[in-house]
Order: sequence, then C-alpha cells, then structure tokens
Amino acid sequence: MKIASPDNSKIKNLKKLKQKKYRKNFGEFLVENLVIISDALKAGYKPMAIFATSNFSAKNRTELEKIIKQSDLNDYWEISDKINKSFSNLEIPSGLTAVYKLPAEKELLFDQSILYLNNISDPGNLGAIFRSAVAFNHSHIILDETCADAYNYKTINAAKDAIFKINIIYDDNLRLLKQLKGQLPIISTATVGAQGLDILKKTNKRCLVFGSESRGVAEKIRQLADSSVKIKMSREMESLNVASAAAIILHYIYNQ
Repeated sequence: MKIASPDNSKIKNLKKLKQKKYRKNFGEFLVENLVIISDALKAGYKPMAIFATSNFSAKNRTELEKIIKQSDLNDYWEISDKINKSFSNLEIPSGLTAVYKLPAEKELLFDQSILYLNNISDPGNLGAIFRSAVAFNHSHIILDETCADAYNYKTINAAKDAIFKINIIYDDNLRLLKQLKGQLPIISTATVGAQGLDILKKTNKRCLVFGSESRGVAEKIRQLADSSVKIKMSREMESLNVASAAAIILHYIYNQ
C-alpha cells in the first residue's frame, strides 16, 4: 500500500509522534531501527503498523516480509525517502518505521526491587539505565516528573528492545516515593557521606534512587531515604556518569 503525499493523514500523525504530548495523546510511539523492531518481535512485542521506503524494501525484502508476518499485519505502507525524511527523528532515516502502542501503566507493587529515577535529563543515559535494568532483573522503574521522556527516540535507541521489557510508572511531587517509605528500604546513591556497596547485601528488596547527571539525587529525596550508597573508586575521578554508575550497582546486586 503506497503513500505518495506528505500531506497524507497517516504521515501527518507520524510527524506529530515526534512530540511527547502527541505520543501521550495518541498512546503511540515510533521505532526507526530494524534490529530493535526484530528483537522486540522475538520477545512478542508487535507493531500496529509498518512504514518502509521502496529503497529499504528492495534491499531488505526478506527481513521486511518476516517482520510483516510476525506482526500479524496484512501489509505495510510504502513511502518515498523524501516522505520518510519529513517525519523521521534521524538525521539519516533508516527507511523503516514501526508504530507501537504505549504500554499501559501497571500498578505499583512492593514485592520486588524498584528503581527510582530523579531528574535523569539525558535521554541517552535514561535508555542506558533501562537496558542495564533489564539485564540485571530490575524491570520496575519509577520516573519522576523531571526525567527525560521514556519514549524519546534517543532513549529508545539507547535502551534497544529493553524499552518493551520494563514497567514504567510515573511519579510527581514524590507522591509514590512517599508511599514506598516503610514498604521498601529507600537507598539513595551519593558520592560523599555514604556507605559502600556492601550495604546492599543487607536487603533482599529495595528502592534504589539514581539522580541528576550534574547534581545527583535531589535533597528532598535524600531526606526521605533510609540510607545512601556510593561506589568506591580512584581519587583521580570525582564521579561517574549516572548510566555507568547504575550498571555497576545493578551488576553488583545481581551477583549477590
């Protein structure tokens, strides 16, 4: 099925999905990466629609047909490179775009560990944390209102198919964190005045808080925390990138 005009209603909707407010309003988001789309299908996550350029189709016919079949779609929308560029988030469009439904937000449960992310403003860092979270069995993640958008294309490109494997819950004004108080130990990450990673051995389940790339965890959150933890490292480096710190700490917990 071909679309020849950038003024087509479907293309107009794809353009809108570049913005967070429309992703929220429509309940949809885009993925423009063949590997992520293929990996998501292996895990059972199917797109609502597929758009592919004629050039992509000619070069990747086998992969495209496989995606269409596994997605339980009857066909895909064929577009030109020019139309693809009109809505793509990428400087050099991939030629393939999948549209997915935003997952429904699940209930906050206290039967497993939770990550609480405060003011992670870089979508690349946010996506990298998502990927580490899935790798080390921490799939329940709370984002406060100051974090980057979970479905920003940069977040998705960093998270890869982990974006489909996490339960994201949104908090505002510390409402959920205050509910967690007393239900799970709240452990805030810090660079000074904190205990080493061994403190994590004392709890089977916890709410682990990671904060801003530049300022760390907000003071009002640190005041709610039951304890704080830091990564011991060389004096040659003052701090680590938040995504790197998250990977180290989650790996440590996973191997206990």
